[in-house]
Amino acid sequence: MAVYNNPIVLQRADPWVLKVDGEYWFTASDPEYDKIAIRHASTINELQQAPETVVWRKHESGPCSKYIWAPELHRVNGAWYIYFAGAETEFEASGMPTHRMFVLENTDADPTTDNWVEKGQIVTPVSSFSLDATTEVIDGVQYLVWAQHDPDIPGNSNLYIAPMENPWTLAADPVMLSKPEYDWECIDFLVNEGPAFLFHDDKIFITYSASGTGVPYAVGLLTAERGSDLLDPASWTKSPVPVFKTCAENGQYGPGHNSFTKSEDDSEDLMIYHARNYTEIKGDPLFDPNRHARVGVVRWNEDGTPDFGVPEPDNLWTPTSTDVLPADGGELAGTPVQVEAA
Repeated sequence: MAVYNNPIVLQRADPWVLKVDGEYWFTASDPEYDKIAIRHASTINELQQAPETVVWRKHESGPCSKYIWAPELHRVNGAWYIYFAGAETEFEASGMPTHRMFVLENTDADPTTDNWVEKGQIVTPVSSFSLDATTEVIDGVQYLVWAQHDPDIPGNSNLYIAPMENPWTLAADPVMLSKPEYDWECIDFLVNEGPAFLFHDDKIFITYSASGTGVPYAVGLLTAERGSDLLDPASWTKSPVPVFKTCAENGQYGPGHNSFTKSEDDSEDLMIYHARNYTEIKGDPLFDPNRHARVGVVRWNEDGTPDFGVPEPDNLWTPTSTDVLPADGGELAGTPVQVEAA
């Protein structure tokens, strides 16, 4: 079994890892929120030092000109797609962001080429704050799951699902799967966001993140049976408690916005997530760059449900300032944590 180091990539929040033909492709929110970049490596531990290729930059004005968030790289019908959220204006006076969801397409074999084409905005019936689109083809149907604000429901965002006509167009009206309702989903902000699919035996899982992006941030879980109507909210059950959360003993705070991939030998499911290793955040947590990408191994309970354990402690260097690091993390990236003598 592989031994994983943490963090796997410094200062990359909302990490997304896709394994294709034995290679790991990584993208995430850049701390400056102005670009989308991809790196790839043959192992998880090599991602920090892997060259990073910027494949798209924000517009100078108009849609997608501010706060580029949470890109995800997907492979659908032989083409590459990046789903991301971008804003046109600053946050509203209420503090609500103004993001919408957008799609890029690249039909080359290599997604780091400069042949990305903008396919436009994913149009939803209600024009409101929306983000964190993820997609999966299940039994021949492509589904989109995302987070969106409903003006008639208190809070920032709920989770929705819809089938797709093509990778950038919904085929039917969305169905709400979850909204913030438990206390742990409603700390600082009422938030359900960052959905990610996970499959095991005859079950389909969607993890999501809840509450504000600081220490309270935690991961929830929705479960459905394979073969059930995924567009029927009754097919899904929701865990009343978080399944992955802050672990002060390990110095890991606010873990969330995860993706899933397989281990190098395909024998284990891996959870890729971000977390901070300190609690004193100056200003808005969104503008603290030290949410680092990390990895954990998913264990499976006898009843087929996932056990995500707790965020593992860091064993590699992390910065102590909020300066934005170079893409490779700088000269100390990848070096072991220095443990002070007693």
